[in-house]
Amino acid sequence: MQQRQHVQHNKRRGFTLIEVLLVLAILGVIAAMVVPQLLGRQKKANVDATRLSITGLEQALDLYAVDHSGEYPTTAEGLESLLVKPNADEKWNGPYLKESKAVPVDAWQRPLQYEYPGQHNAGGTKPDISSGGPDKAFGTPDDISNWDK
Repeated sequence: MQQRQHVQHNKRRGFTLIEVLLVLAILGVIAAMVVPQLLGRQKKANVDATRLSITGLEQALDLYAVDHSGEYPTTAEGLESLLVKPNADEKWNGPYLKESKAVPVDAWQRPLQYEYPGQHNAGGTKPDISSGGPDKAFGTPDDISNWDK
């Protein structure tokens, strides 16, 4: 009698194929409900991070303008003038971007576009800063810019 109970006990050590398939199906349903929610939040988080990068760059440019009698670096001078002192610039009191040693990028690791004098902001008195957005192409509806707040 003891030997029979031992044999029956050994038969029930693993899971049946039905049990494994049922668990996989449940996990699949849960993943199908959760993953789209997470992807949508990631896109919004990237857009928000890019907006914050643009705002931070605007603040650094404003500090530069305070030191330079209200003038921003031209498009030709570029954003590098916020990091490295241009030759013979006695007014430069930077670096104006303290947290990085490179020009700011958007959430997709692409450089932000900079233009001064700007075409969109305050009649050319403020610089234009933009990102191509999630599709990484400029001139599309998902672009992120400092004139489209």
